[in-house]
Amino acid sequence: MIELKQQIQSKVKTDLDKQQREFLLNQQLRTIQEELGGSPNEHDIKELQEKAAKKKWSKEVQEVFDRELKKLERTNPQAAEYGIQLNYLQYLVDLPWMDYTKDNFDLKRAQKILDADHFGLDKVKERIIEHLAVLKLKNDMKAPILCLVGPPGVGKTSLGKSIARALNRKYVRMSLGGVRDESELRGHRKTYIGAMPGRIIQNLRKVKSGNPVFVLDEIDKVSGNNISGDPQAALLEILDPEQNSTFYDNFMELDYDLSKILFIATANTLSTIHPALRDRMEIIDINGYLREEKYEIAKRHLIPKQLKEHGMTAQQIAFPKDIVMQIIDDYTREAGVRNLERRIADVMRARAKDVVMEQSDERKVTVDELRKVLGVPMHHDEDEVRHSMPGVATGLAWTSVGGEILSIEVSLSRGGGHLSLTGNLGDVMKESATIAYEFIKAHSSLLEINPEVFDAWNVHVHIPEGATPKDGPSAGITMLAALTSAFTQRKVKSQLAMTGEITLRGRVLPVGGVKEKMLAAKRNGVTDIVLSIDNERDIKDIKEEYVNGLNFHYVKNMLEVIELALEKEQDQNDLDYNKYLLNLRTEVIGFKNS
Repeated sequence: MIELKQQIQSKVKTDLDKQQREFLLNQQLRTIQEELGGSPNEHDIKELQEKAAKKKWSKEVQEVFDRELKKLERTNPQAAEYGIQLNYLQYLVDLPWMDYTKDNFDLKRAQKILDADHFGLDKVKERIIEHLAVLKLKNDMKAPILCLVGPPGVGKTSLGKSIARALNRKYVRMSLGGVRDESELRGHRKTYIGAMPGRIIQNLRKVKSGNPVFVLDEIDKVSGNNISGDPQAALLEILDPEQNSTFYDNFMELDYDLSKILFIATANTLSTIHPALRDRMEIIDINGYLREEKYEIAKRHLIPKQLKEHGMTAQQIAFPKDIVMQIIDDYTREAGVRNLERRIADVMRARAKDVVMEQSDERKVTVDELRKVLGVPMHHDEDEVRHSMPGVATGLAWTSVGGEILSIEVSLSRGGGHLSLTGNLGDVMKESATIAYEFIKAHSSLLEINPEVFDAWNVHVHIPEGATPKDGPSAGITMLAALTSAFTQRKVKSQLAMTGEITLRGRVLPVGGVKEKMLAAKRNGVTDIVLSIDNERDIKDIKEEYVNGLNFHYVKNMLEVIELALEKEQDQNDLDYNKYLLNLRTEVIGFKNS
């Protein structure tokens, strides 16, 4: 018994000595740290606990926080893991888990703000007001994922700011142009040194709100699948209203609710967006502006903005309507208004110099001043669509920066019946030219063309502006009209443009981008447009002011195109082409006989 008693006492004494030793050392360490300016570990933990006490978050997040905080308490502040652990906990307490800003449901105020900031864009404004109305009635609704598609400079990005102001929400903009690493969106795992959450979580921490208006700019410029993963695949969860309530970030290792965020994506074209991603978004097309709309935008927004930026007043410079219209028509040719703003700024700078040097008392901008500052007009409307010789036709093309007109020129020369194509054409466009040429050869008797001509003449098709790549099937009927015009020497009617895909059977198929093409036609003084009968529904969807002054001719087959597009009689002032063909026939027949 005595031996057992001694053993127990010895063990207790050893434990007590060890505890006293540790306590003594810890007290000394604490005193030294206090002398040096306090324990960083203790200060960090206290700060985190204070922040956590004020947070509104779920039980699950609270449990994770408590567990990770205990881990931090046990970690040596000198260890590399300490920094990562501290960073993780700081993100946990800084994120707005259930912190939402209150929406302003005054629909009339929202409508006023949207109208004041942007002229036109009725479709988008209507959609936002509808969303607000439903939100007001239900008070809890999954936010839609809107995708604004349109040419540059029409106000897609700035619209996000207006929507945030109308809803009384915080505004976040994240540019996706050139993002090629999936971890930029989903974050890195905590095990890596310098690990960070994705940019979605980072932006939410910065904005301190769980329901901001989040603009994903240039979503069509995101890189596809590569060695760093596929960012587009990461966007599939973020931009799905059914899934984004449980968004998983690799760094946070917790589900985060993104469903209250109003995501607005912007893009110039849908063609480069992954089909599955496109399916998750509500596509809203924003088209280019009419001349009249550009004038209103210049008057209400651009001129006041530039006056402020140049330190000038309305008493020092004024832009009459005819001057603004002249800048729009003669010096800018675009779907948006960025170039228009630059030209207005050019005129303002020149006037600012005159005001400072006291060289001008004139208030209104004059035509002479405009010419002096901006030079000779850069664009001439009528030249492109006035066909002065056979073999030239005008087509309508769609580009990511809006609609454009496209001249197609055909030249014939003595040779062996070869078809040459120039002008930086893509494969689809080359195929359209070949189909048009073969159709003319197959239907030469209907078109009153001598079939022997095809073996004795070379055909050269050229589309000007050779430095610009061109592709797509919509120039099919324009190629057909230009080739037929060259072979029959009947001119294509002036101020007429066309767009449509052709088939070898002679059908004319519908094409896309009709609204942009109509705006391009109006800008360039076109009065008549030939297109497929299936495109009639697209024309009916366009507002009346967009197509006012345009005559539409709907066709089913290629022979109708030729009938509509070409002048009935040959011009006597042109080279007597019939005589030329007669000589050629004599030559060919004579050669055969010999």
